[in-house]
Amino acid sequence: MSGIGKVAANSRIRRSPVRFLCLLAVLLLATFFLAIFIGAKGPIGSDDIDEMRYSELFDAILDKDSERLSYSTTAIVWAFRIPRVLLAGLVGASLACAGTAMQAVFRNPMADPFIIGVSSGAAIGASSAGLIGLTVVVGSFTKPMLAFACAIVTVFFVYRMGTIRGKVQVETLLLSGVAVAAFLGAIVSFLMYSAGQQFHELLLWLLGSFAEPRWSYVWMMLFPALAGVIIIFLYGRELNALLLGEETAHNLGANPETLKKLMLAVAAFVTAGAVAFTGIIGFVGLIVPHMMRILVGADHRVLVPAATLFGASFLIWADSIARTILPGEELPVGVITAMCGGPFFLYLLRRSRTGSVIS
Repeated sequence: MSGIGKVAANSRIRRSPVRFLCLLAVLLLATFFLAIFIGAKGPIGSDDIDEMRYSELFDAILDKDSERLSYSTTAIVWAFRIPRVLLAGLVGASLACAGTAMQAVFRNPMADPFIIGVSSGAAIGASSAGLIGLTVVVGSFTKPMLAFACAIVTVFFVYRMGTIRGKVQVETLLLSGVAVAAFLGAIVSFLMYSAGQQFHELLLWLLGSFAEPRWSYVWMMLFPALAGVIIIFLYGRELNALLLGEETAHNLGANPETLKKLMLAVAAFVTAGAVAFTGIIGFVGLIVPHMMRILVGADHRVLVPAATLFGASFLIWADSIARTILPGEELPVGVITAMCGGPFFLYLLRRSRTGSVIS
């Protein structure tokens, strides 16, 4: 598409944002149902001679207590596929929405939710829980809970390091996040070296995976995801003002310091909740907000719901590819998102050199 064609397409989308958001909602709904049919047991992506048929899956979705269905079919659909797709959608929506807020706070399209130390803190918690043996002694919820707690503590420490005389200094916060992430990354590397037989399990978590979906994870992820999206959306007007600079935002009636602190807290809470259950899934919070910004513009009253809806669809598709691309094997979903995000990150670097930041 030529440059003129792209401008015309973007103009049509920006003139009718509600229609575009409805289209993204339909895309998400279609993605959700289609992803349920994708898997090693069929009917899409099957490598099993005893694959399930479309009619069986339809019956299982509509009536999980049907006597016509085998126990294995019902278990696959309701205990595995549906919670897995829901969890992927919630995590994708959370990371994309948090990334949108972070890019507004830092006024940089290359910022993402992990820039303030969430991932490194969660990695310390998850790796420590496995190596100490708490998951065996206390229970399976120990790893996500400890990962969540360590992520929040790390973010608070980075925030304190980046706050001078009660004001959040964006540059200092960024550098603090990089330094803390490097230090904690070294500790995680040492723990991985000491992991022995648990190395593969720890590596799988660090790369992000939905291999062990649970309905309890879905319900626990639902509150932070919905609360975070709603809060960030409600402050869309203030985020628009913040893009113009802190002084301009103050003149327009916003309180930049309070807004930055709130957005950092909400983004950290949402992101910590996401990585606690699924591990570190990179690039979703980086590429999805920027893709939507290109299409709908920088108005956060439209950008936040657009990024949230598309982020959910994007991660569901990434997970569907991860569990079917290799017959008999399942890749960590973080590998797929990195394959998509790496080239896009280079594109952002190239675009920033030509003078376009957030527009």
